[in-house]
Amino acid sequence: MKYYLIAGEASGDLHGSNLIKALHLQDTSASIRCWGGDKMEAAGATIVKHISSLAFMGFIEIIKNLRTILKNIRFCKNDIRNFQPDVLVLIDYPGFNLRIARWAKKQNIRTVYYISPQVWAWKENRVHSIKKNVDKMIVIFPFEKTFYDKWNYEVEYVGHPLVPVVENFKKDHSYIQKVKGTIALLPGSRKQEIKVKLPIMLQATKQLPGHEFLVAKAPSIDAEFYAGFLKDYPNIYLFDGTYTLLMQSEAALVTSGTATLETALFNIPEVVCYKTGNLSYEIGRRLVKLKFICIVNLIMNKEVVKELIQHDLTPENIVHELRLILTEHGKRDQIFRDYEELRKLLRHHGDPSQNAAGIIVSMIKK
Repeated sequence: MKYYLIAGEASGDLHGSNLIKALHLQDTSASIRCWGGDKMEAAGATIVKHISSLAFMGFIEIIKNLRTILKNIRFCKNDIRNFQPDVLVLIDYPGFNLRIARWAKKQNIRTVYYISPQVWAWKENRVHSIKKNVDKMIVIFPFEKTFYDKWNYEVEYVGHPLVPVVENFKKDHSYIQKVKGTIALLPGSRKQEIKVKLPIMLQATKQLPGHEFLVAKAPSIDAEFYAGFLKDYPNIYLFDGTYTLLMQSEAALVTSGTATLETALFNIPEVVCYKTGNLSYEIGRRLVKLKFICIVNLIMNKEVVKELIQHDLTPENIVHELRLILTEHGKRDQIFRDYEELRKLLRHHGDPSQNAAGIIVSMIKK
Protein backbone atom coordinates (compact mmCIF):
# COMPACT_ATOMS: atom_id res chain seq x y z
CA MET A 1 0.00 0.00 0.00
CA LYS A 2 1.06 3.61 -0.53
CA TYR A 3 1.51 6.08 2.32
CA TYR A 4 2.15 9.82 2.08
CA LEU A 5 3.46 11.42 5.31
CA ILE A 6 3.97 15.11 6.05
CA ALA A 7 6.15 16.32 8.94
CA GLY A 8 7.59 19.82 9.06
CA GLU A 9 9.79 19.91 12.16
CA ALA A 10 12.54 17.94 13.93
CA SER A 11 10.12 16.36 16.42
CA GLY A 12 7.85 15.28 13.57
CA ASP A 13 10.85 13.74 11.81
CA LEU A 14 11.63 11.67 14.91
CA HIS A 15 8.05 10.48 15.45
CA GLY A 16 7.58 9.98 11.72
CA SER A 17 10.68 7.80 11.48
CA ASN A 18 9.41 5.46 14.19
CA LEU A 19 6.00 5.33 12.54
CA ILE A 20 7.64 4.46 9.20
CA LYS A 21 9.58 1.58 10.79
CA ALA A 22 6.34 0.31 12.32
CA LEU A 23 4.47 0.60 9.00
CA HIS A 24 7.16 -1.42 7.22
CA LEU A 25 6.82 -4.15 9.87
CA GLN A 26 3.05 -4.31 9.51
CA ASP A 27 2.93 -3.81 5.74
CA THR A 28 5.99 -5.33 4.05
CA SER A 29 4.92 -3.94 0.67
CA ALA A 30 4.59 -0.37 1.98
CA SER A 31 5.67 2.43 -0.36
CA ILE A 32 6.21 5.60 1.66
CA ARG A 33 6.72 9.10 0.33
CA CYS A 34 7.09 12.01 2.71
CA TRP A 35 8.02 15.49 3.77
CA GLY A 36 10.48 15.04 6.60
CA GLY A 37 14.10 14.81 7.59
CA ASP A 38 17.11 12.52 7.77
CA LYS A 39 15.49 10.16 10.28
CA MET A 40 12.43 9.54 8.11
CA GLU A 41 14.64 8.96 5.10
CA ALA A 42 16.84 6.53 7.05
CA ALA A 43 13.70 4.66 8.15
CA GLY A 44 12.90 3.86 4.52
CA ALA A 45 10.85 6.72 3.06
CA THR A 46 11.42 8.77 -0.07
CA ILE A 47 11.92 12.42 0.93
CA VAL A 48 10.15 15.04 -1.19
CA LYS A 49 10.90 18.13 0.92
CA HIS A 50 13.37 18.33 3.78
CA ILE A 51 12.35 19.87 7.11
CA SER A 52 15.37 22.18 7.01
CA SER A 53 13.51 24.31 4.46
CA LEU A 54 10.09 24.16 6.12
CA ALA A 55 10.31 25.35 9.73
CA PHE A 56 8.99 28.90 10.10
CA MET A 57 8.36 29.98 13.69
CA GLY A 58 6.29 32.88 14.97
CA PHE A 59 3.57 35.01 13.40
CA ILE A 60 5.91 37.56 11.81
CA GLU A 61 8.22 34.88 10.39
CA ILE A 62 5.23 33.15 8.77
CA ILE A 63 4.00 36.40 7.21
CA LYS A 64 7.47 37.17 5.84
CA ASN A 65 7.68 33.72 4.24
CA LEU A 66 4.05 33.47 3.13
CA ARG A 67 4.92 33.26 -0.57
CA THR A 68 7.23 30.29 0.04
CA ILE A 69 4.64 28.57 2.22
CA LEU A 70 1.89 28.96 -0.40
CA LYS A 71 4.26 27.66 -3.08
CA ASN A 72 4.99 24.61 -0.91
CA ILE A 73 1.27 23.96 -0.45
CA ARG A 74 0.69 23.99 -4.22
CA PHE A 75 3.66 21.69 -4.77
CA CYS A 76 2.45 19.33 -2.06
CA LYS A 77 -1.05 19.01 -3.52
CA ASN A 78 0.35 18.18 -6.96
CA ASP A 79 2.79 15.65 -5.51
CA ILE A 80 0.05 13.88 -3.53
CA ARG A 81 -2.19 13.84 -6.59
CA ASN A 82 0.57 12.26 -8.69
CA PHE A 83 1.50 9.69 -6.02
CA GLN A 84 -2.13 8.67 -5.36
CA PRO A 85 -1.62 7.33 -1.82
CA ASP A 86 -3.96 4.93 -0.05
CA VAL A 87 -3.70 7.17 3.00
CA LEU A 88 -2.34 10.59 3.88
CA VAL A 89 -0.70 10.80 7.32
CA LEU A 90 -0.27 14.29 8.78
CA ILE A 91 2.20 14.68 11.66
CA ASP A 92 1.70 17.80 13.81
CA TYR A 93 2.77 20.92 11.74
CA PRO A 94 -0.82 22.29 11.86
CA GLY A 95 -0.54 25.54 9.91
CA PHE A 96 0.40 23.55 6.83
CA ASN A 97 -1.23 20.19 7.47
CA LEU A 98 -4.73 21.42 8.27
CA ARG A 99 -4.80 23.17 4.89
CA ILE A 100 -3.74 19.94 3.20
CA ALA A 101 -6.38 17.97 5.16
CA ARG A 102 -9.11 20.32 3.94
CA TRP A 103 -7.97 19.85 0.33
CA ALA A 104 -7.53 16.07 0.71
CA LYS A 105 -11.12 15.70 1.92
CA LYS A 106 -12.37 17.21 -1.34
CA GLN A 107 -10.18 14.74 -3.25
CA ASN A 108 -11.63 11.78 -1.28
CA ILE A 109 -8.20 10.91 0.11
CA ARG A 110 -8.29 9.09 3.45
CA THR A 111 -6.54 11.18 6.08
CA VAL A 112 -5.02 10.32 9.46
CA TYR A 113 -3.66 12.98 11.79
CA TYR A 114 -0.89 11.61 14.03
CA ILE A 115 0.05 13.93 16.90
CA SER A 116 -2.74 16.43 17.27
CA PRO A 117 -2.41 20.17 16.69
CA GLN A 118 -2.46 21.96 20.02
CA VAL A 119 -6.07 23.02 19.65
CA TRP A 120 -6.39 22.72 23.44
CA ALA A 121 -3.93 25.64 23.71
CA TRP A 122 -5.31 28.09 21.18
CA LYS A 123 -7.73 28.37 18.26
CA GLU A 124 -9.98 25.72 19.81
CA ASN A 125 -12.49 26.26 17.02
CA ARG A 126 -10.11 24.37 14.71
CA VAL A 127 -11.74 21.25 16.10
CA HIS A 128 -14.64 21.87 13.71
CA SER A 129 -12.27 21.67 10.73
CA ILE A 130 -10.56 18.58 12.14
CA LYS A 131 -13.88 16.77 12.67
CA LYS A 132 -14.93 17.59 9.14
CA ASN A 133 -11.71 16.83 7.28
CA VAL A 134 -9.72 14.24 9.27
CA ASP A 135 -10.90 10.62 9.12
CA LYS A 136 -8.89 9.50 12.16
CA MET A 137 -7.07 11.45 14.87
CA ILE A 138 -4.32 9.64 16.83
CA VAL A 139 -3.22 11.44 20.01
CA ILE A 140 -0.19 10.98 22.28
CA PHE A 141 -1.22 12.79 25.47
CA PRO A 142 -3.92 11.35 27.77
CA PHE A 143 -5.55 14.76 28.34
CA GLU A 144 -6.10 15.13 24.57
CA LYS A 145 -8.60 12.27 24.52
CA THR A 146 -10.54 13.99 27.29
CA PHE A 147 -10.40 17.27 25.38
CA TYR A 148 -11.78 15.78 22.15
CA ASP A 149 -14.46 13.87 24.04
CA LYS A 150 -16.12 17.15 25.01
CA TRP A 151 -16.36 17.91 21.28
CA ASN A 152 -17.94 14.48 20.60
CA TYR A 153 -15.00 13.49 18.42
CA GLU A 154 -13.64 10.01 18.97
CA VAL A 155 -9.85 9.84 18.86
CA GLU A 156 -7.31 7.08 19.53
CA TYR A 157 -4.79 7.47 22.36
CA VAL A 158 -1.68 5.37 21.68
CA GLY A 159 0.77 6.60 24.34
CA HIS A 160 3.70 8.93 23.81
CA PRO A 161 6.23 7.64 21.24
CA LEU A 162 9.16 9.27 23.04
CA VAL A 163 8.80 7.04 26.11
CA PRO A 164 10.05 3.79 24.48
CA VAL A 165 12.56 5.70 22.35
CA VAL A 166 14.24 7.21 25.41
CA GLU A 167 13.94 4.04 27.49
CA ASN A 168 15.55 1.96 24.74
CA PHE A 169 18.34 4.50 24.29
CA LYS A 170 19.07 4.50 28.03
CA LYS A 171 19.13 0.70 28.07
CA ASP A 172 21.44 0.48 25.04
CA HIS A 173 23.79 3.18 26.39
CA SER A 174 23.81 2.26 30.07
CA TYR A 175 27.61 2.45 29.99
CA ILE A 176 27.47 6.26 29.71
CA GLN A 177 28.14 7.80 33.11
CA LYS A 178 27.06 11.14 34.53
CA VAL A 179 29.90 13.70 34.44
CA LYS A 180 29.74 15.92 37.49
CA GLY A 181 29.44 19.60 36.58
CA THR A 182 28.28 18.99 32.98
CA ILE A 183 25.39 21.19 31.84
CA ALA A 184 23.69 20.69 28.47
CA LEU A 185 22.58 23.66 26.39
CA LEU A 186 19.71 22.82 24.01
CA PRO A 187 19.00 26.06 22.13
CA GLY A 188 16.54 24.59 19.63
CA SER A 189 16.29 22.89 16.25
CA ARG A 190 15.74 25.98 14.05
CA LYS A 191 18.24 28.66 13.17
CA GLN A 192 15.76 31.36 14.09
CA GLU A 193 15.35 30.20 17.70
CA ILE A 194 19.04 29.38 18.14
CA LYS A 195 19.96 32.94 17.14
CA VAL A 196 17.74 34.29 19.92
CA LYS A 197 18.39 31.86 22.77
CA LEU A 198 21.94 30.58 22.44
CA PRO A 199 23.64 33.97 23.05
CA ILE A 200 21.66 34.39 26.30
CA MET A 201 22.52 30.89 27.43
CA LEU A 202 26.20 31.47 26.66
CA GLN A 203 26.26 34.75 28.59
CA ALA A 204 24.96 32.90 31.64
CA THR A 205 27.86 30.42 31.53
CA LYS A 206 30.30 33.22 32.44
CA GLN A 207 28.73 33.39 35.90
CA LEU A 208 29.05 29.65 36.58
CA PRO A 209 32.75 28.77 36.77
CA GLY A 210 33.66 25.19 37.50
CA HIS A 211 31.05 23.71 35.17
CA GLU A 212 31.45 22.26 31.69
CA PHE A 213 28.90 23.49 29.16
CA LEU A 214 28.17 21.61 25.95
CA VAL A 215 25.86 22.84 23.16
CA ALA A 216 23.63 20.22 21.53
CA LYS A 217 23.84 20.39 17.74
CA ALA A 218 20.52 20.16 15.90
CA PRO A 219 20.60 17.36 13.28
CA SER A 220 19.43 19.58 10.42
CA ILE A 221 21.87 22.46 11.07
CA ASP A 222 25.52 22.53 9.99
CA ALA A 223 28.22 22.88 12.63
CA GLU A 224 29.49 26.02 10.91
CA PHE A 225 26.32 27.85 11.92
CA TYR A 226 27.30 27.56 15.61
CA ALA A 227 30.88 28.74 15.11
CA GLY A 228 29.98 32.44 15.21
CA PHE A 229 28.26 32.06 18.57
CA LEU A 230 31.04 29.98 20.14
CA LYS A 231 34.09 31.93 18.94
CA ASP A 232 34.22 33.96 22.16
CA TYR A 233 33.71 30.84 24.32
CA PRO A 234 36.79 28.66 23.69
CA ASN A 235 35.92 26.26 26.51
CA ILE A 236 32.39 25.53 25.28
CA TYR A 237 32.03 22.88 22.60
CA LEU A 238 29.40 21.70 20.16
CA PHE A 239 28.14 18.18 20.87
CA ASP A 240 26.62 16.05 18.09
CA GLY A 241 24.18 13.70 19.80
CA THR A 242 21.60 15.24 22.14
CA TYR A 243 20.61 11.98 23.84
CA THR A 244 24.22 11.06 24.59
CA LEU A 245 24.78 14.54 25.98
CA LEU A 246 21.74 14.30 28.24
CA MET A 247 22.90 10.92 29.55
CA GLN A 248 26.03 12.51 30.97
CA SER A 249 24.57 15.86 32.13
CA GLU A 250 23.59 17.02 35.61
CA ALA A 251 21.25 19.74 34.38
CA ALA A 252 20.12 21.42 31.16
CA LEU A 253 18.94 24.68 29.64
CA VAL A 254 16.28 23.74 27.13
CA THR A 255 14.34 25.65 24.51
CA SER A 256 10.60 25.13 24.93
CA GLY A 257 9.31 22.30 22.76
CA THR A 258 9.68 18.54 22.46
CA ALA A 259 13.21 18.72 23.89
CA THR A 260 11.79 19.67 27.30
CA LEU A 261 9.91 16.35 27.43
CA GLU A 262 12.94 14.40 26.19
CA THR A 263 15.07 15.99 28.90
CA ALA A 264 12.49 15.05 31.54
CA LEU A 265 12.35 11.45 30.29
CA PHE A 266 16.13 11.31 30.70
CA ASN A 267 15.57 12.46 34.31
CA ILE A 268 17.61 15.66 33.90
CA PRO A 269 16.56 18.73 35.93
CA GLU A 270 16.06 21.58 33.48
CA VAL A 271 15.31 25.27 33.06
CA VAL A 272 12.96 25.97 30.15
CA CYS A 273 13.88 28.92 27.91
CA TYR A 274 11.50 30.73 25.57
CA LYS A 275 11.89 33.98 23.68
CA THR A 276 10.66 35.30 20.36
CA GLY A 277 10.14 38.67 18.68
CA ASN A 278 8.19 41.11 20.84
CA LEU A 279 5.35 41.47 18.35
CA SER A 280 5.00 37.69 17.90
CA TYR A 281 5.07 37.26 21.68
CA GLU A 282 2.39 39.88 22.30
CA ILE A 283 0.13 38.34 19.65
CA GLY A 284 0.71 34.84 21.04
CA ARG A 285 0.15 35.94 24.63
CA ARG A 286 -3.32 37.13 23.71
CA LEU A 287 -4.23 34.02 21.75
CA VAL A 288 -2.76 31.19 23.82
CA LYS A 289 -4.80 30.35 26.91
CA LEU A 290 -2.50 28.17 28.97
CA LYS A 291 -0.96 28.36 32.43
CA PHE A 292 2.32 26.96 31.10
CA ILE A 293 4.22 26.71 27.81
CA CYS A 294 6.36 23.67 28.71
CA ILE A 295 4.72 20.35 27.84
CA VAL A 296 6.09 18.79 31.04
CA ASN A 297 4.22 21.33 33.16
CA LEU A 298 1.11 21.07 30.98
CA ILE A 299 0.90 17.30 31.37
CA MET A 300 1.42 17.48 35.12
CA ASN A 301 -0.80 20.58 35.45
CA LYS A 302 1.72 22.26 37.76
CA GLU A 303 5.15 23.86 37.64
CA VAL A 304 7.56 20.93 37.64
CA VAL A 305 10.34 22.87 35.90
CA LYS A 306 10.96 26.60 35.81
CA GLU A 307 9.91 28.50 32.69
CA LEU A 308 11.84 31.66 31.79
CA ILE A 309 9.68 33.39 29.20
CA GLN A 310 10.48 36.42 27.03
CA HIS A 311 11.70 39.30 29.26
CA ASP A 312 12.38 36.88 32.13
CA LEU A 313 14.90 35.03 29.99
CA THR A 314 18.07 36.81 31.13
CA PRO A 315 21.54 35.48 32.01
CA GLU A 316 20.98 36.45 35.64
CA ASN A 317 17.71 34.53 35.92
CA ILE A 318 19.23 31.51 34.19
CA VAL A 319 22.12 31.46 36.67
CA HIS A 320 19.75 31.75 39.62
CA GLU A 321 17.54 28.86 38.46
CA LEU A 322 20.47 26.65 37.50
CA ARG A 323 22.02 27.08 40.92
CA LEU A 324 18.73 26.04 42.52
CA ILE A 325 18.43 22.77 40.61
CA LEU A 326 22.14 22.01 40.96
CA THR A 327 22.57 22.66 44.68
CA GLU A 328 19.19 22.37 46.44
CA HIS A 329 18.66 18.66 47.05
CA GLY A 330 15.03 19.18 48.03
CA LYS A 331 14.36 20.90 44.71
CA ARG A 332 16.13 18.19 42.68
CA ASP A 333 14.40 15.37 44.57
CA GLN A 334 10.96 16.92 43.92
CA ILE A 335 11.76 17.21 40.21
CA PHE A 336 12.76 13.54 40.12
CA ARG A 337 9.51 12.50 41.85
CA ASP A 338 7.48 14.55 39.37
CA TYR A 339 9.39 13.07 36.44
CA GLU A 340 8.54 9.55 37.62
CA GLU A 341 4.85 10.47 37.79
CA LEU A 342 5.14 11.97 34.29
CA ARG A 343 6.52 8.72 32.89
CA LYS A 344 3.65 6.77 34.45
CA LEU A 345 1.10 9.08 32.83
CA LEU A 346 2.64 8.72 29.37
CA ARG A 347 3.10 4.95 29.33
CA HIS A 348 0.49 2.98 27.43
CA HIS A 349 -0.10 -0.64 26.50
CA GLY A 350 2.28 -1.64 23.73
CA ASP A 351 4.59 0.48 21.62
CA PRO A 352 2.96 3.82 20.61
CA SER A 353 4.40 3.80 17.08
CA GLN A 354 3.26 0.22 16.52
CA ASN A 355 -0.16 1.11 17.94
CA ALA A 356 -0.45 4.04 15.53
CA ALA A 357 0.73 1.98 12.55
CA GLY A 358 -1.82 -0.72 13.39
CA ILE A 359 -4.64 1.82 13.38
CA ILE A 360 -3.51 3.24 10.02
CA VAL A 361 -3.07 -0.13 8.31
CA SER A 362 -6.39 -1.43 9.64
CA MET A 363 -8.17 1.70 8.42
CA ILE A 364 -6.86 1.17 4.87
CA LYS A 365 -7.81 -2.50 4.85
CA LYS A 366 -11.33 -1.67 5.98
